[in-house]
Amino acid sequence: MEAYEKIMAAVEFIRSRSPLAPRVGVVLGSGLGEFAGRVEDAVAIPYGEIPHFKKVSIAGHAGRLVLGSINGVPAAVLQGRYHFYEGHDILDVVFPVRVLGKLGIRSLLLTNAAGGIGGELRPGDLMIIRDHINLMGLNPLRGANDERLGPRFPDMSAVYDPEFQDVIAAAAAGIGLAPRRGVYLALSGPSYETPAEIRMLAALGADAVGMSTVPEAVCARHMGLRVAGISCVTNLAAGISQAPLSHREVTETADRVKNDFIKLLEIVIPKLGK
Repeated sequence: MEAYEKIMAAVEFIRSRSPLAPRVGVVLGSGLGEFAGRVEDAVAIPYGEIPHFKKVSIAGHAGRLVLGSINGVPAAVLQGRYHFYEGHDILDVVFPVRVLGKLGIRSLLLTNAAGGIGGELRPGDLMIIRDHINLMGLNPLRGANDERLGPRFPDMSAVYDPEFQDVIAAAAAGIGLAPRRGVYLALSGPSYETPAEIRMLAALGADAVGMSTVPEAVCARHMGLRVAGISCVTNLAAGISQAPLSHREVTETADRVKNDFIKLLEIVIPKLGK
């Protein structure tokens, strides 16, 4: 079965479970899955039930598609994501976003947990993604292009919608938050970076580093979706702090700031879906 046919099979299954026509899609990163509980009139579908979806194996990722409304705006929330480092093919990593695109979303909000590189970023800070650097060693658009999904050579000069960045910044200011804008750099993982690698990434212009988001953003733009991204800085990258890095620190920090993050998402998502 071709990739496009798999996407449409998943779409048809989801439509059989819910008639909702979502306008905005959301991907929840590590430790942020609790936001899915704020979705109104929710229909939750485990990934394992959806044709061609894979199971999620990382702590903090529930692995469910939640359909419903957020302050009156129909939305599709991916409660957890796949990572390339889990051993998935890159096409499986981006498959859920492709499915949301064919479900009819017009905009996509990507969230993640990231290590802070920029000198002003501290654990617990939020960063609005203004651009990214792909050092994962692969591109999800590699291979034969299907024009039903997007053009062969999509423009990436403004992956993260400038208007959406302003919307997020204004909403954050309204609740007393002051996220900075920065560049997110993606590596394949799963090992954390060495101090020498972090110095290199800083020299390249990265403000935060992680192991996700970029493939999803590339495929969303390929499909013509408007994209926004927010990183939760859950730790300082290697060499900046003397503390050893651990996934436990990531989830603990995300848990500490989740209430502010959830409040921000509740305000922002309806605005992105207009």
